[in-house]
Amino acid sequence: MSAPSVLYDAPGPRAKQRNVLYAIGFVVVFGVIVYLGLAAMNDKNQLDWDKWSPYLASLDSWTTYLLPGLQGTLIAAGLSILMALPIGALFGIARLSDHAWIAKTAGTLVEFFRAIPVLILMFFANTFYVQFTDFGRDVRPLYAVCTGLVIYNSAVIAEVVRAGILSLPRGQTEAALAVGMRKGQVMTSVLLPQAVTAMLPALVSQVVVIVKDTALGGVLLNYSELMSTVGEAAAFYGGNIIATLTVVAFIYIVINSLLSWFANRLERWLRTRKKGTGAVVGAEMMEEQAPGMGITETPTGR
Repeated sequence: MSAPSVLYDAPGPRAKQRNVLYAIGFVVVFGVIVYLGLAAMNDKNQLDWDKWSPYLASLDSWTTYLLPGLQGTLIAAGLSILMALPIGALFGIARLSDHAWIAKTAGTLVEFFRAIPVLILMFFANTFYVQFTDFGRDVRPLYAVCTGLVIYNSAVIAEVVRAGILSLPRGQTEAALAVGMRKGQVMTSVLLPQAVTAMLPALVSQVVVIVKDTALGGVLLNYSELMSTVGEAAAFYGGNIIATLTVVAFIYIVINSLLSWFANRLERWLRTRKKGTGAVVGAEMMEEQAPGMGITETPTGR
């Protein structure tokens, strides 16, 4: 029989009854809210079939508006993610440097850009490209959106990386240094591989934020992405703004759910791969990094 947990007391009969009543009450309240919302939409003729048929019974709206917009969203998000992840990792590691000027410089930049709203960064980038570059109108919004997303999210990812590395036991670093590994080797071979699993949920959350924040550039910088197609599609199909927003929201939910599903599978795979096979420093590495510190076999009769 397992010992009782000191962190959680099993609910008694009365607590179980209260939990059931709370659950029933929540379901009832939620159902009432949904009913009132649908009734209000029905009064405004927003549930009529002609409002939803362009997206449920035809492909024209998808090929003309939604899919090209989705392509723009994925391009901006993909480019931003590919640039923000390595830059953020670099600044996160720099904040842990033993050199004060490196750590303080990286920390100042991270805190500065993390405090600025991403929309302001997009506006600054767009203004800069207008005044100091020859980028055309067809590519300038994409560059401005990606620049703002990369700068802001790199700062956030840097803090995620730093927190992930600091969450590891200090003994990991001390043991690696004790066998003669250099600081760069400790970071790349010992700390980062272990910290990846701990950082993965936060990194995926930030990737989801990047995907959603592309809508800011679409609405305010005229970048052709998924959210920017809502007005055009709704106007073309008779003002079905509710139906169009619902379909676009569903697309965002599907994309972000797939990202979360992939991250969960990757995290499980990493944990399974590491289960029972922790990082081991072999005798050859020890002898190479610190001559004379090699492990000698002990006689069996000892």
